[in-house]
Amino acid sequence: MTQTELTDGLAAVTGAAPYGASVAGARVTQSLSVAPGVLRVRPLPGEAAASYLEHLAHAYRLTVPQLLDGIGITVHGHGVYPTAELSLSPTAACLAADAARIRLDSLTRALPGLPPNCTASAGPATARWKPLERQQQAVAACTMCVRHRRPSAPDTAWIHRPWHRLVCPRHQQAAPDPRLTTPLRTEIAPELTAACYAHQRLKRHPRAASAWMTARAITTRWYDHQQHLADRWQSRLNLLTAANPHLSPTSSASPALLARDLVIYPETVALARTLATLPRKRPPNPAHDALTAIARRLGLDTLTPTAHDPLGAYLTHTRP
Repeated sequence: MTQTELTDGLAAVTGAAPYGASVAGARVTQSLSVAPGVLRVRPLPGEAAASYLEHLAHAYRLTVPQLLDGIGITVHGHGVYPTAELSLSPTAACLAADAARIRLDSLTRALPGLPPNCTASAGPATARWKPLERQQQAVAACTMCVRHRRPSAPDTAWIHRPWHRLVCPRHQQAAPDPRLTTPLRTEIAPELTAACYAHQRLKRHPRAASAWMTARAITTRWYDHQQHLADRWQSRLNLLTAANPHLSPTSSASPALLARDLVIYPETVALARTLATLPRKRPPNPAHDALTAIARRLGLDTLTPTAHDPLGAYLTHTRP
């Protein structure tokens, strides 16, 4: 399908002239509401805008630049996701929603990269590539979820995963690092699915977000320095590596690094749940009592942090 066929298709539904066509000697301005596309492409929850636009372009058998040019969006800069993201102006978001036959409010809820509360405006329709730091980059979506929403589309899509959902519990897949282009199968370690459900329950606690960030920083430090749970985590990493042949060393990262967040996930959730529920009124020996509760939750006989252990520092000095 060519750009002309796309713009003809966009106009065919309502009989409107294609973008940029001339009627009675006058140039037609692209309408934001009267030229819906002929194909409907559903977004994934949290999908990166660049990933969604690629799937939309695939539906029309176009490249992303051809699609955007065909619906009147000017692209600035260059980039490749997940290391970069396409930032759309409000007017461009309206045009993309029309081309996809998706309500604009539904599209802005699904794609976190779109400006909130978009409305048709007189501003320019532009898309700009924006480089992202690693912690902001999208990760590979569950392939089964992609197939369910888009049966005839490619399996690969990229999402900005919310902090409380690392694993897809329905299909038992996870992509803990943006350098993984294919999710990892997690059914080999059922405790990961159990941790996902526990994470959803944790989300309802008022201190959940801060407890999660603290717990993740602590368990990441433990993992990197092979402390406390090193044997358990090595066994889990071995299982995941055996079940996922594509989890192999790359030029930039080893399996131990690519799967780190997934390997430590159950213990991170357990630690976060304990930190979130620590009593605000401190007992006479708060650090000792907290360590006892944390060790029990982690399935350890004892837990004795060193002087530089971040858990000890949190319980002694940082804990609210």
